[in-house]
Amino acid sequence: MTDTSPVLHPDARVADLLGLLSVLQNTFDGKTDVYLLEKELEVDLDELMPILYAANSMGFVNFVEGDVIITDKGIEFIKSNIKKRKELLKESLDRIEPFKSAKELKTFSINDLLEKMREKGIPLYEGPTAYRDLEIILNEWGVYSGFLKRIGEDEYEVSL
Repeated sequence: MTDTSPVLHPDARVADLLGLLSVLQNTFDGKTDVYLLEKELEVDLDELMPILYAANSMGFVNFVEGDVIITDKGIEFIKSNIKKRKELLKESLDRIEPFKSAKELKTFSINDLLEKMREKGIPLYEGPTAYRDLEIILNEWGVYSGFLKRIGEDEYEVSL
């Protein structure tokens, strides 16, 4: 069984989302070509794509035919205070992996979540760094936004 839900790349970071949206809105007035954005951010396309796909999957940008366009939700994110930004992130996470699987499990260990994702055929969190990659993503996005609560050293609970 292969899940077709969007997957948050292990290299995507919340700070990168804020930087992407800020540059897109303030430098390019909300719309630009991906290659111009790459040059402005001074990153390689390989470094830009994880956060670009994350922002697109969460509804902060539209990424169509090489153009990146900030959405109303993206504008709201950059204009909001930290509390509101966390709320917007929390509302956006349950439709992307690994948070979609976390929501299904409700309470889980990192290994439980890795197994659930393997069962769904999600290959991005496999291999020798999978545990650590997932732990970083769960904390950086899930705990930060309030979507997850840590209840043990490697135990989490969905807090919706």
